[in-house]
Amino acid sequence: MGQNILVTGGAGYIGSILVPALLEAEHSVTVLDNFMYGQNSLAHVCYHPHFKIVRGDVRSESTIKPLLKKSDAIIPLAAWVGAPLCNQDQIAATTTNRDAIMMMTKHMGREQQILFPTTNSGYGVGQKGRYCTEKTPLRPVSLYGRLKVEAEEAVLRRKNSISFRLATVFGMSPRMRIDLLVNDFTYRAMHDRFIVLFEGHAKRNYIHIRDVARVFLHGLDRFSQMCGGAYNVGLSDANLSKKELCVRIKKHLPFVIHEAAYGEDVDKRNYIVSNEKIEKTGFKPIFSLDDGIVELIKGYTMIRNSRYSNV
Repeated sequence: MGQNILVTGGAGYIGSILVPALLEAEHSVTVLDNFMYGQNSLAHVCYHPHFKIVRGDVRSESTIKPLLKKSDAIIPLAAWVGAPLCNQDQIAATTTNRDAIMMMTKHMGREQQILFPTTNSGYGVGQKGRYCTEKTPLRPVSLYGRLKVEAEEAVLRRKNSISFRLATVFGMSPRMRIDLLVNDFTYRAMHDRFIVLFEGHAKRNYIHIRDVARVFLHGLDRFSQMCGGAYNVGLSDANLSKKELCVRIKKHLPFVIHEAAYGEDVDKRNYIVSNEKIEKTGFKPIFSLDDGIVELIKGYTMIRNSRYSNV
């Protein structure tokens, strides 16, 4: 039998893919979630004898302490995710994304493992033509990025931890988010048949949601070799500008790209990323950007509702 794993925010976009994968790998999984979006995205695993679920707030010390005591490993997914959402309620974002993580590390034993998901948006604006590695200074340009950087520092200070700096995630999930960049652009291309593009030159990296689940399993399997470090996790062949992303989507869908002369993106990050460090541990993504676009087109045949987003 595997480990006892606590996944906070486990009914969210990533957790709804990760939790079934953990159960399939014979781990026992407890999910803590406040179900702020009214989702039932884990209904399909409620039958599983090694699955437990707790409705509660990750910021509540009285809720989290007894759950931590029973856990070998913690995957803290609970967060206000994305620059626009964090800007809407900065207090909630700060107390969830940073303060709750610090509180958890205070109550954890040294032998307990953390596999922490953060964002490579912490790199902010990179140098043109130079890849951001795990040694590149972190210069986040949004509240979301700053809080995640501060939380990562707290996690890595305790040594028995891994931080995954995730690229922009894409792909279908039972708790869908259509506001993520690939998901959003594909949705607009399919249903609106046009995209208004702000700052189309800005580059970032991408990763499929099922490869995100795979990297957590990879980290659990190789924890002793990988602990104490941060790892970029993305597709090495997908360091693309927003305009280049549109061109890739046009391979699958006809739509019009309108490059706006005025206006700006709330999230101003712009960088390219090296994923060499995680690849040297034996991890390689198996889902391409094109795989994800095809998958999203199928999914958006079913979905046509703005509630499938964070903002």
